Amino acid sequence: MSLSASEKFIEKTRGNDNENAHFLNVHPKEGSDLPSPLPSPISTPASKPKAKVSTAFIIPVWITLSSAVIIYNNYLYNTLNFKYPVFLVTFHLGFAAIGTRVLQRTTHLLDGANDVHLTKETFIRSILPIGLLFSASLILSNTAYLYLSVAYIQMLKAFTPVAILLISWTFRIQEPNRKLAVIVFMISSGVALASHGELHFNLVGFLTQAAAVAFEASRLVMIQLLLHGLKMDPLVSLHYYAPVCALINLAILPFTEGLAPFYELASVGPLVLISNASVAFLLNIAAVFLVGAGSGLVLTLAGVFKDILLITGSVLIFGSPIAPLQIFGYSIALGGLIMYKTASK
Repeated sequence: MSLSASEKFIEKTRGNDNENAHFLNVHPKEGSDLPSPLPSPISTPASKPKAKVSTAFIIPVWITLSSAVIIYNNYLYNTLNFKYPVFLVTFHLGFAAIGTRVLQRTTHLLDGANDVHLTKETFIRSILPIGLLFSASLILSNTAYLYLSVAYIQMLKAFTPVAILLISWTFRIQEPNRKLAVIVFMISSGVALASHGELHFNLVGFLTQAAAVAFEASRLVMIQLLLHGLKMDPLVSLHYYAPVCALINLAILPFTEGLAPFYELASVGPLVLISNASVAFLLNIAAVFLVGAGSGLVLTLAGVFKDILLITGSVLIFGSPIAPLQIFGYSIALGGLIMYKTASK
């Protein structure tokens, strides 16, 4: 799937002792003033998969694939100059829709789909509106890479839990408390410092990524309200959401990028597009095995390490400059994220 769709599930999953994207939410103890866990960005909490692999094996694989998706997409946009995020997102979703159906017929990885019973009413009232938010989040988050560096976008994504809490507080889904207020302040101030230190700040890119965060946070809250109780792992979620979002994007494509991306396909080549979509799809498969691979704390720290590694890689590969103030600010934001993800442990 595109850019951060797959990793977002994982970040939610590792919070529920299972998974994105984008963050950890553990089940609060009875009587706790902490928020109830939010489901994954592309699904509700999933049961652990039957097949298990070593934590020492699957976490590095997930980190590598998750980073590779973002770096590969950025390479397409800014090195190969294929600046068509709507087309790329649509291609990824179409590839994923076909891929999950092939896996359903040839493997047991999508056996969980048999346990999900969706009525027409549930589809119209829940899956479709969440799919709209999902498409908007994916398109906007990919578009941001046309204006901002990988490193700075990763820093801005740290604001997602704050957006979730602000929406939940605004609509009285959750009640604010002192602990969460401290966490919100830490993450907000850290992201603000990182933005202030950005050497190549672009207002259009910043507003685009901010909108992507808002849509992603809204989607998380909508999932909590509309799909609470449905159990889907990353591939099952992809199985249902990918075709819906692909059709939505196809309807948007003529009004955004038109036929321009099709004229540029020859310069990029089918091998690049297929390999790019394959890496994103492999990330979803890795997600299935990551779900039960380790404790919430281990997976949270793995996610933080992945973000740091991705920022470092962006500096080394793309030459993205980072100011000391950004490092300081992002460190504060990461501290807030770890507090948020492990608060009820």
